[in-house]
Amino acid sequence: MLSRSLDHGVLVVTVHEDPGTGLRVEFTAQVRDLVRAHEPTPVVVVIDEAAATPGVVRALVDAFGECGDLGVLASVATHSASARRLFEVAADRGGSRLVVHSRIDVAVTTAYTVTA
Repeated sequence: MLSRSLDHGVLVVTVHEDPGTGLRVEFTAQVRDLVRAHEPTPVVVVIDEAAATPGVVRALVDAFGECGDLGVLASVATHSASARRLFEVAADRGGSRLVVHSRIDVAVTTAYTVTA
């Protein structure tokens, strides 16, 4: 479901598939725990095409909302235009500082540059 790596001092978490409604709470907790364990490292969550669902978007917005007090730069990268729109709407409603990108390389470079 998830994999993680460090790229130029940026935590990159890749979501490979939608965990489904039964495991979404655990998924949200996993992402939240990764962000907290690596703070203050910036994080980019990459969402594979198969995982770009409204449920994954909601779970990630919840996870980053719970980590908002950490001041960690959080970004999302996905090729899915519909998922990017859902993130932007959720960020507008929740006042999130979540940055949304269409390209992974740009997301990682931006996170690295901003926090360097």
